[in-house]
Amino acid sequence: MELKAFRMNLFPGQHQEYRRRHDALWPELGQALADAGVLDYRIFLDSDRHTLFAVMQLAEGHSVDDLPELPVMRRWWAHMADIMDTHPDDSPVVVDLEEVFAFVPGATS
Repeated sequence: MELKAFRMNLFPGQHQEYRRRHDALWPELGQALADAGVLDYRIFLDSDRHTLFAVMQLAEGHSVDDLPELPVMRRWWAHMADIMDTHPDDSPVVVDLEEVFAFVPGATS
């Protein structure tokens, strides 16, 4: 299992719209994420800073790096581009985060 954490930036005043769109996540996008090996995907909001913090738990042998090539992923990016920081291709501006601490009860080191 692998964890991937990153942050993104939302435009001010778009918190509720971001939540609404994700509450209505397209089934085909959910299937694409699952097929790519996403076991758990959570996004948290710092509403004071309009910052999103995401954590993905990935299966061994995952293919999430291939998701940007899928038409459904590109459509989702275009769907979200008006409410968050994006690149010219509509992909979200993502800053990868480095893990600096983990507490896992019962894990051996």
